Amino acid sequence: MTTIETGTGQPTTVGRLAVPQFGVISGAQVQQVLDGREKEIVALVEATYRLHGAGESVNPPSYFLRFLDRPTSRIIALPASIGGDVRVDGLKWVSSFPENVSAGVPRASAVLILNDHDTGYPFACLESSIISATRTAASATLAADWLSRGRRHPRSVGFIGTGLIARYIHSFMAATGWTFDEIGVHDLSADSATGFRGYLERTDVPGRVTVFDRPEDVIRSSDMLVFATVAGEPYITEASWFDHNPVVLHVSLRDLAPEILLGSTNILDDIDHCMKADTSPHLAEQLTGNRDFLSGTLDDVMSGRVMVPAERPVVFSPFGLGVLDLAVGKFVYDEVARAGQLRVVENFFHELHRHG
Repeated sequence: MTTIETGTGQPTTVGRLAVPQFGVISGAQVQQVLDGREKEIVALVEATYRLHGAGESVNPPSYFLRFLDRPTSRIIALPASIGGDVRVDGLKWVSSFPENVSAGVPRASAVLILNDHDTGYPFACLESSIISATRTAASATLAADWLSRGRRHPRSVGFIGTGLIARYIHSFMAATGWTFDEIGVHDLSADSATGFRGYLERTDVPGRVTVFDRPEDVIRSSDMLVFATVAGEPYITEASWFDHNPVVLHVSLRDLAPEILLGSTNILDDIDHCMKADTSPHLAEQLTGNRDFLSGTLDDVMSGRVMVPAERPVVFSPFGLGVLDLAVGKFVYDEVARAGQLRVVENFFHELHRHG
């Protein structure tokens, strides 16, 4: 069982199984657990990718709720299940409302539901925008490491899109030992670019920060690129901008025209998962009628089944796997419960006898 007893409540035994207590974990608790544990979380994400690659997980397609009156907004459901030693099922329910930003409200919000492996009962609800940003940053940092091997170490990095995800990716890279001589920044919003530059300059991480007005300039000047935008369709169309063979962390998935991917080595987190919803890889598949331009997954690279050549750009396009959210969320739950700080909702499950 994945239930943990605390001083605020006990599992209820019905028949041969115990119904877990239901706990709620706030964003403040999530952040308290995860702060300063970047290396640990990157290792956790790597282990989860390996479990997924070994077939010890279930990660169905994400489901998109879209709105006729709010075409830029969406809410996404990511169901998943992890085996191995983790043994937890669950669902991330994450919204993206870009119009929030102009009103001073964060674009994304999310909750994560964890379900008990043995009974199926949900046993926790966690604020998950921090978990989502954390697993995304850990995934990008892991990919930066593996995809940079065998080529000249990147001395410059460029961030296109400068919101929360970009900040988390930078902080994870810095905490895991990455340093750069040059950091380029570009965003359609001058205020956002300026704010991100201010964040970078407040950190102790070295590197000269330059804000670029044009994406071309930051792309051409960067050995590594991080795309973390809310783009709905490709706007980077010139393949020659990538002639210097950078490592591209294409986190936002829809920035690059198919022609750029066709001239690159393409690594995904999960091939079937990523080839949908008009992502750049999906558009490349529609253009060519095949998937021959794909080299494999990050797990393939980590396991040595795929080698990444240094003489062409390499693009990592992660759709974002629900199993990563589950792994990080279960890690947070275990730490909160171990500390005796789990807030249990008493009698959340009430009708527990079939015949009264």
